[in-house]
Amino acid sequence: MRVEVKGSGSLVYWEGLRGIHQIEACALLTFLSWPFFWGQNIAESRPAARTPIAVVLRRFEQRYRRATRLEVTFLERYRENGRLTRMEAGKAFFLRPGKMRWEYQSPEKNLFLVDGKNAWFYVPADHTVTRVPARKSSDWRTPLALLAGEMKLSRICNRIGPAEQPAPEYFADLMLYCELRGASKSTEGGESGSQAGLNEARDIAYLEVGENSGELVRVLVNDPGGVGIEFRFANWQWNPQVDDSFFRFQVPPGVAIVDGELAARRTPDP
Repeated sequence: MRVEVKGSGSLVYWEGLRGIHQIEACALLTFLSWPFFWGQNIAESRPAARTPIAVVLRRFEQRYRRATRLEVTFLERYRENGRLTRMEAGKAFFLRPGKMRWEYQSPEKNLFLVDGKNAWFYVPADHTVTRVPARKSSDWRTPLALLAGEMKLSRICNRIGPAEQPAPEYFADLMLYCELRGASKSTEGGESGSQAGLNEARDIAYLEVGENSGELVRVLVNDPGGVGIEFRFANWQWNPQVDDSFFRFQVPPGVAIVDGELAARRTPDP
């Protein structure tokens, strides 16, 4: 895959796009043309009065708790020391309790699946599948199984509150920080809104949430090593017609199973 960024227009070329079905490619190009995928902040002004954080969090949890199944289109972007190194796109599906399926369509097809017991990462081109107990997985996608669970942010966040940076990309959204449980350092003292203390060597997730709708728009995760990952979501579907078997991994003939930690921080393409 080749990623080329030129000027403020952020022209991105995907050589792997030619391998996608024509209809999928058209849909993906439409999806990637939306302004917020290129970091364009379309908000010209922000409301003077904001909804209390507790109310936004309640809307968020209640919105996703009412569905037993979810479907969403996603874009995933990797950065190292602030430099964009890889982009992937596809669809994700969630099933309560605690199951999810990420189908990557571009630039290559692969699958990440959590069946409630194990997490599986399958790359068809490699003829191998990696398996690890879900509770031991450190993959960045694993906490998003919250969407298919009890929908309590306290299960994955030691602390949560409003974030000044990064800024939300829509005036109708709020950006929240979530200090992940099991992060590199524990927070001792200080106010919950103190970004100076939170941006030290500890893992922080940032959630962009619709202020009025409670809809999840974007998730950003950084680690102390300068590696960051971003998920952008669009076209949420509540209770789609997806069978339970969709969340069980069937090992294809001739595919080897490798037990061990998932490659959450995969080597970016040159």
